[in-house]
Amino acid sequence: MLETSARLLRLLSLLQAHREWSGAELADRLGVTARTVRRDVDRLRELGYPVNASPGTGGGYQLGVGAELPPLLLDDDEAVAVAVGLRTAAGQGIEGIGETSVRALAKLEQVLPHRLRRRVGALNAFTVPMLRGPQPSAVDPAVLTELAHLCRDAERLRFDYRGHDGAPTRRTVEPHRLVCTERRWYLVAWDLDREDWRTFRADRIKPRPPHGPRFTPREPPAEDLAAYVSQGVSTRAYASHAVIRLLVPLHEAAERVSPSSGTLEADGDDACILRTGAASLDVMVVHVMMTGLAFEVLEPVELTEAIRTARDRLDAALARAAAPRPRAPGDAGRTPGTRSGSGAAS
Repeated sequence: MLETSARLLRLLSLLQAHREWSGAELADRLGVTARTVRRDVDRLRELGYPVNASPGTGGGYQLGVGAELPPLLLDDDEAVAVAVGLRTAAGQGIEGIGETSVRALAKLEQVLPHRLRRRVGALNAFTVPMLRGPQPSAVDPAVLTELAHLCRDAERLRFDYRGHDGAPTRRTVEPHRLVCTERRWYLVAWDLDREDWRTFRADRIKPRPPHGPRFTPREPPAEDLAAYVSQGVSTRAYASHAVIRLLVPLHEAAERVSPSSGTLEADGDDACILRTGAASLDVMVVHVMMTGLAFEVLEPVELTEAIRTARDRLDAALARAAAPRPRAPGDAGRTPGTRSGSGAAS
């Protein structure tokens, strides 16, 4: 009995993780016969899970949207609370849980009945979060879950896209993965028109269904997609590039340099290498200084010259600030810090 229950949970997990499975694929994954798979599917249906089956050689099993909420140990109010919480976490870029929230939300929304979807939508539409500090452009969690489904099911995506210059384009891509930072979401996808990998900001994506057809996933552009996206948005996108050694351990630098500002790698125990980009070398000087960390420039040599120029400007500004200022006519006898006139300060 315990073995059967564990297998049912494994079967349910497989159905939630993929759009459609053939009976042979499920039997192979579970290590059972196709007949056992059919019996287990029947048991899931008896428990209230809506498992659809299509006949024929091209058919398979698919977890459908239920008329009733399947017994996930959640009642209606609890299911709505969980969905709203996941949407909030996904949409606000909470560090460390955003990507997990989208995956969990995609699974939950797949089986939520229509009446609960409407309640979740209403709560999100009429709730205004009060957040601290400047926030990035908001991403509709419904768009994130739609992108997650298309990545999972390997379906082509059509969408309108607004570039960094505001110019609109229409794109058709093979979506691969969603990558999130503490502030933004990105889609890594193969652009069919440009025949190359591209990274898209999710808040600039406006899906244009219907989507499809299905495609065979390609080899990703990098093994570490987080580093790939970080390098793209922090370095490759800019005209000026630099390699800088920060004279602090990697973990300390990571507290001051975000993935969208540059990529870091250890250089021994007490230093690390920063690769970053900026619109110009003058902006690069400010960018590096704002880290507040000791550093040395490895390349380009022009950045060292830009730092010297900035230093000379700062020295000149300090010298002017320290020099005594000539008094204007009428200032004689006035005590520094006093004002003429009898009006009180407001």
